[in-house]
Amino acid sequence: MKNIIVGTAGHIDHGKTALVRALTGIDTDRLEEEKRRGISIDLGFAHLEAGGVRFGFVDVPGHERFVKNMLAGVGGIDLVLLVVAADEGVKPQTREHFEICRLLGIRHGMIVLTKKDLADEQMLELARLEAAELARGSFLEGAPAVAVSAVTGDGLAELRERLVELARRVEERNADGIPRLPIDRSFALHGFGTVVTGTLAEGRLRAGEEVEVQPGGRRLRIRGLQVHGESVPEAVAGQRTAVNLAGAEAGELRRGMTLTRPGVWEAAGVLDARVELLRSSPPLKHGAPVHFHAWTAETEAEVRLFAAGAPLEAGSSGYARLLLREPVLLKPGDRFILRRFSPVETIGGGVVIDPQPPLRLKKALVAARLAELERGPVERRLALWAAEEPMGAVGVRLAARAGLAPERLPELAARAGLLALRGEPARLVSRERVAEEADRLRRRLEEFHQAHPLLPGMPRAAAGLDAAWLEAVLEADSSIVAEGELLRLRPFTPQRKTEEAVAEQRMEEIFRQAGLAVPPVEEALAKSGVDPARARTLLQLMIRDGRLVRVSPELIFHRQAIEELKTLLRQKKGQRFGVAEFKDWTGISRKYAIPLLEFLDRERVTRREGNSRLIL
Repeated sequence: MKNIIVGTAGHIDHGKTALVRALTGIDTDRLEEEKRRGISIDLGFAHLEAGGVRFGFVDVPGHERFVKNMLAGVGGIDLVLLVVAADEGVKPQTREHFEICRLLGIRHGMIVLTKKDLADEQMLELARLEAAELARGSFLEGAPAVAVSAVTGDGLAELRERLVELARRVEERNADGIPRLPIDRSFALHGFGTVVTGTLAEGRLRAGEEVEVQPGGRRLRIRGLQVHGESVPEAVAGQRTAVNLAGAEAGELRRGMTLTRPGVWEAAGVLDARVELLRSSPPLKHGAPVHFHAWTAETEAEVRLFAAGAPLEAGSSGYARLLLREPVLLKPGDRFILRRFSPVETIGGGVVIDPQPPLRLKKALVAARLAELERGPVERRLALWAAEEPMGAVGVRLAARAGLAPERLPELAARAGLLALRGEPARLVSRERVAEEADRLRRRLEEFHQAHPLLPGMPRAAAGLDAAWLEAVLEADSSIVAEGELLRLRPFTPQRKTEEAVAEQRMEEIFRQAGLAVPPVEEALAKSGVDPARARTLLQLMIRDGRLVRVSPELIFHRQAIEELKTLLRQKKGQRFGVAEFKDWTGISRKYAIPLLEFLDRERVTRREGNSRLIL
């Protein structure tokens, strides 16, 4: 069955609540004060099934003092009933509610002329003409206008038929997306605990699963679900839903918070948007404070205009940054309303373009960037956001920023020309960014080879890239070769001059002839015949290829001497000995004996046991 959320809009005492009661049989005035005063103060809810459609009604207050409550309910509706009393016609709150619906991008609705029983034909026609004039050029132009009486029931049957016809044209909400339930009520119910209600904007919620509350990131478990008063195992997008939550007190959750899938979205404290001002609005200045309303949330915000010094004029639109006092869970395409502080009235609204904008981008670049984000397809937005992250965009965060379910990201990322870096968390980067890093590394290697022609390559750590990035660069550029912990360019091979080759042989012979009584390193370097820097490089190369063995920072031995020592000890396997015996076997002093014994321990040739050692 199709689920449609219907909202009422209109001036106070124009019969919105009576209309909903007449259609559904449910009185949406639940507060004692509402019943005593005869006006709606907060949101009311009802439901109706007709023509294969399940309608959820959100009845909003019409009094100007309660417009903020009206805004908490109107954000999640699919179609609106603009209610105009036939005996009074269009009034100030009719206009404000209508403008709010237009600014929120509501695309479907009809005009309902209530109190038909109190108006003659002339009054009814006048109200119809006023409503049509108000709707001209908007989504309600040409919409049905049905006159009804909640007292006599006249016109209600036609209204139900029109509702069903309209509902067939309304696109169903995305039930496969990430669940989002903006909370409009939170209360404790005896025997159940904490219950929150709201219109499920997208996705699905299932009993028993874990959800996250944003802002804050607190995780709770769904104990049970109800849709229109009936317990259900699952609620889907477009349904008025009551969620019984385990692990929280009712006072800890409030209107404006959102239930969603854990670990996906984060509430926004700063956002870039297109702002549209009403023709009746005063100019909006840079730094102006406003009331910000989105879904069920209300907070204060500061407006930052990118055209410094130039206010946004009435009836125009432009890009702006909004600094929210309290974060709100939003995604691109979400609509919002702005109201001024004094007098408190609606001045405009807008649409979210980027809920996580870069905070230090030059103003000259902002407008072009936002235009690209606003008009471009989702693939282009993904590519732009990924390019702005120096080390790659974390996949799950990128999906959330774009308002996508993570499962859709791989396909769209591939179409956007993004590469997935291996590792956790998974990151996405552009092919161009990988190519830039490959160019940079190639230049580094060219400089390294020129400065160190004797070395076989540059250490991986000197590349300045983590393992995932380096892997992507190596896959993208076949001219860069990784050999163990070294990187080199493919054509490069170490080049030794004749004098360097002679120096290398000379130093190797010095250590070979010394046996276990090797000279100090500096002495061997001095006898090489080349400058100390080149001699030290040659020495490191011989250690790297195993011809020499570094036993301690000060002592280096020829491999042949070490192998002969190990052979000597293998002949004494299982024997225990002390330092004095070791000195007798090798003919060396304590200066060499202690470092050699510690080296043999590390090599598991011997094992120290107290003051003696065991040959393994």
